[in-house]
Amino acid sequence: MLVPPGKDAAARFAPDFGQRALLTVDTEEEFDWNKPFRRDGYGLEHVGEIPRFQEFCEGLGATPVYLVDWPIATDPRAADIIGDAVKRGKAEVGVQLHPWVNPPFDEEVNAPNSYAGSLPKELEAAKFLKLRDQIESAFGTAPQIYRAGRYGLGPNSAELLKEAGLAVDTSVRSLFDYSAQHGPNYANHPLAPYWADAERELLELPVTTAYWGVLRQLGIPLQRLQRFAPTLYAAFSKLHLLERIALTPEGVTAEEAIRGIDIALDDQLPLLVLSLHSPSLAPGFTPYSETEADVETLYDWFRSVYAYLEQRGVRPTTVTEVIGAAQ
Repeated sequence: MLVPPGKDAAARFAPDFGQRALLTVDTEEEFDWNKPFRRDGYGLEHVGEIPRFQEFCEGLGATPVYLVDWPIATDPRAADIIGDAVKRGKAEVGVQLHPWVNPPFDEEVNAPNSYAGSLPKELEAAKFLKLRDQIESAFGTAPQIYRAGRYGLGPNSAELLKEAGLAVDTSVRSLFDYSAQHGPNYANHPLAPYWADAERELLELPVTTAYWGVLRQLGIPLQRLQRFAPTLYAAFSKLHLLERIALTPEGVTAEEAIRGIDIALDDQLPLLVLSLHSPSLAPGFTPYSETEADVETLYDWFRSVYAYLEQRGVRPTTVTEVIGAAQ
């Protein structure tokens, strides 16, 4: 999964699938992103804001996929709120593994070990299976989709997911390189869905990112250049020569996202994967939602983006529909 797939790995969907959008939510505890990782001291205050977001999504016709980690999966309020939406068929639930807060606690807490795929095979499996079982118990459904916290896949992750019965991974963040932070490098991974294994049993749905600007065809080599000449790369963005646009309200304006959507659709991507961290639904827990006004801007982002998706003929979809169409 860490090696870019060959061209023959590209996933094909049923003709009537068209181009769709999947909304994923990294549903996790609140913690200070600028401080060292720790097993305790986190919060779950924002969980009380999830009902508003769920109702909002239903109004948009979107079915959010809540990728929940251990603190969320063991919180009774979260189980009630998200579980109700799942039972009504208005939401789906998946797995998100934050190793530092997920038992068993057999590793040192540090930056390299914050990527589940960097852990020993047996420990990665033990943490994942414990979380998967907790999710199934709390939400009454077996999860079919996984995202490694911090996009931290490893050499054993694909086989682990297949053995656990999951059909979809969405941990790859194409065009991003986390190797300087002890993480994986997805700079050369495709944007379109692909099969992560030779048997075509595990479908990869990369989180959608696009390059926009007159230099976008040079995007990948220039992205490598960023590590050595960040000032030059920043200048490209300011001059609108090259911008990397992720489909998220966190740090990306609606206008930028719409440009990214146009590029993705023009490039015939069958699936757009949008993303959000759940603590951004309340003020003060992420750098993207520091105030109440920031939170309202986030909701405005979704209004604008989903209105534009509808205008472009892109319908919301679900993990269940994606799996069915890919088969």
